[in-house]
Amino acid sequence: MAEPIVVEDPGDPRLHDYTGLTDVELRRRREPAEGLFIAEGEKVIRRAGEAGYAMRSMLLSAKWVDVMRDVIDRSDAPVYVVDPALAEKVTGYHVHRGALASMQRTPLPTASDVLRTARRVVVMESVNDHTNIGAIFRSAAALGMDAVLLSPDCADPLYRRSVKVSMGAVCSVSYARVEAWPRGLESVREAGFRLLALTPGEEARALDEVAPHRMDRVALMLGAEGTGLSARAMAAADERVRIPMSHGVDSLNVGAAAAVAFYAVATGRPQE
Repeated sequence: MAEPIVVEDPGDPRLHDYTGLTDVELRRRREPAEGLFIAEGEKVIRRAGEAGYAMRSMLLSAKWVDVMRDVIDRSDAPVYVVDPALAEKVTGYHVHRGALASMQRTPLPTASDVLRTARRVVVMESVNDHTNIGAIFRSAAALGMDAVLLSPDCADPLYRRSVKVSMGAVCSVSYARVEAWPRGLESVREAGFRLLALTPGEEARALDEVAPHRMDRVALMLGAEGTGLSARAMAAADERVRIPMSHGVDSLNVGAAAAVAFYAVATGRPQE
């Protein structure tokens, strides 16, 4: 059990993990290199711990010490207590939720490891918006998808914004990167998955017609906002599928489209 430590100097080296959280490029480089990620808010911190991630430290405002007391008591990690103004100086923004934790990353499994026990898989290509990554992981967890595969250029699911938007789901849904892209998709097919490329294109078949929820193993492919899946990824798919739409709407935000498609893949069919 760690006793909370009051810190009054924003330059205290013990707060290094929390410095410059709004500098996206800096944090993209630092966090993987230093083996950490930031969990923000009580629920996210708890879910990261429940998923097995070790805590490096916590940064709390005074009113959150009692709320997080059970988490503090279970950990040997140092707990730094600061006033909100100091937290803002350190992080670069007002920490609305009053609780941050630096968590230790773990080695990513291989794609083959992830596929071994999965039946419903999300495959993302070039999704580099952290909000979309978080939203897709949250929907994947909520709607029964088993795992996520990422192309090499997808954003980091453990970046603070992704973790926050996902409400910690990135900590509980298994994921891996497919380094050889899109050639590595062949190993997904060899593992028994049918690769379905989600696209608004008219040549695609409607999801309810394809009935992916009746398939034994399905890998649903999603592309980046706007550009969608690349021609090479489309060519690697077994079939192109679309969400039926009305009132002249031709597409959805990738996060919204993912949620609809996940429901169709995992549990049922979308409504026209």
